[in-house]
Amino acid sequence: MTVRIAFMRHGPTAWNGAKRLQGRADIELTPRTLAFLKARRLPREFAHWRVLCSPLLRCRQTAEALGLAGEIDPRLVEMDWGAFEGRTVEQLRQEQGDAFATNESRGLDFTPPRGESPRMVQARVAPLLSEIAAAGRDTLCVTHRGVFRAVYAAARGWDMTGESPDKLDLYALHVFTLSPDGAPSVETLNLALKRRWRKS
Repeated sequence: MTVRIAFMRHGPTAWNGAKRLQGRADIELTPRTLAFLKARRLPREFAHWRVLCSPLLRCRQTAEALGLAGEIDPRLVEMDWGAFEGRTVEQLRQEQGDAFATNESRGLDFTPPRGESPRMVQARVAPLLSEIAAAGRDTLCVTHRGVFRAVYAAARGWDMTGESPDKLDLYALHVFTLSPDGAPSVETLNLALKRRWRKS
């Protein structure tokens, strides 16, 4: 039996618009984002999937706006950006120079001070993937860029150095199949939300 897992990032916040690293900061969605999501729905093939959701407000609001009743799972929380939270990557590059460039070059082991690396995120999420595979139930996760990219990197065998193997729409749905032990493989990337038609 093939078990699938899909990942969807929360809608944009004001911090996304300013390119600030959000991490665990509990930032709400913008009114514009909420209006956009309320006019959208999932593709019909996801209608009966189980839904899991990060505990952060921006993910819970995304699920609610799409009409999804998601169960909260703390393992889907965003990567911890530690001392970098609230800053922009451009600011950090200017302030830290070679030190930040060296950290970035570590790929999966890039680690903010007092924060979490993508490899740590993979380790945090791996037990959840194994549980979903064992349960045999297709599952949609409403989560964050850091979580999705960590799973994607594992599926592609990408060490997060250099360009991503695929061009990714971070606000689309991305579907993976799970092996019996929970190892992910890419099935379909960049599935767009559908427009919700209103009755006239």
